[in-house]
Amino acid sequence: MSQRGYVADPAAIKACCAELYSSDLATLLLGDTLHPGGTATTSRLAELLGVDSSCLVLDVACGRGASAIHLALTTGCRVVGIDLSDGNVQAASKAAQRAGVADLCAFMTGDAESLPEPSASFDALICECALCTFPDKPTAAREFGRVLRPGGVVGIADITRTGAGQRDLDSLTAWVACVADAHSIEGYAALLAGAGLRVENVEPHDETLLSVVERVRARLVVGRVLGAVRSGASAGWDIDRAQELATAAVDAIRGEALGYAIITARRQ
Repeated sequence: MSQRGYVADPAAIKACCAELYSSDLATLLLGDTLHPGGTATTSRLAELLGVDSSCLVLDVACGRGASAIHLALTTGCRVVGIDLSDGNVQAASKAAQRAGVADLCAFMTGDAESLPEPSASFDALICECALCTFPDKPTAAREFGRVLRPGGVVGIADITRTGAGQRDLDSLTAWVACVADAHSIEGYAALLAGAGLRVENVEPHDETLLSVVERVRARLVVGRVLGAVRSGASAGWDIDRAQELATAAVDAIRGEALGYAIITARRQ
């Protein structure tokens, strides 16, 4: 169950996330990276984690591979990207070939709560705006710790949520949109600590989230006028609820109930 109002159905959440974040609608609304801050956030994570050409990095919930490809291009590291959507994995592999880093990037279908990778095999792990959507966060955090080598580092960039919830932020739509089960910074830190990871850095990036949500709200309005969101509606995505959620999210960010943060931790 969520910490708040929505009773979680893990299978439904995962299916909705996989469908939405592999759709053209998600790219239309969020851009290629599918997370606040885009490649600037990814670069900051790489800096904090000390990623360089000697590193093997795991990108959990990699989407269409934008972050993995960016890391390979800018640091020369090797990256394995894992995503729940077969379509995203195929798109990421093609994008890596086009970018000329297919030798550095590999993508596969997998679940963050049961990573298809050996224990102690990665130097670093990133997870951008995705842990908040995982139904079983403690298990996912333990998986993060399991696949890291001793001394390895994890970096998450995610939505944070504090205080009493608003009704508009507690639905399945809100969960899939990364809001309903987002934790506080302290909550994420506790998850990582419970997985044997020692938190080293915490950085707030609330303005980055506000910029993205305001852009999404505007694109929903324009897209409806132009018919660009029709495919999302025909696939069963509730566009009206998405617009209501975006407005509620803007108010929550301005009221400091929602935010965005980078958190890094090291396997002990």
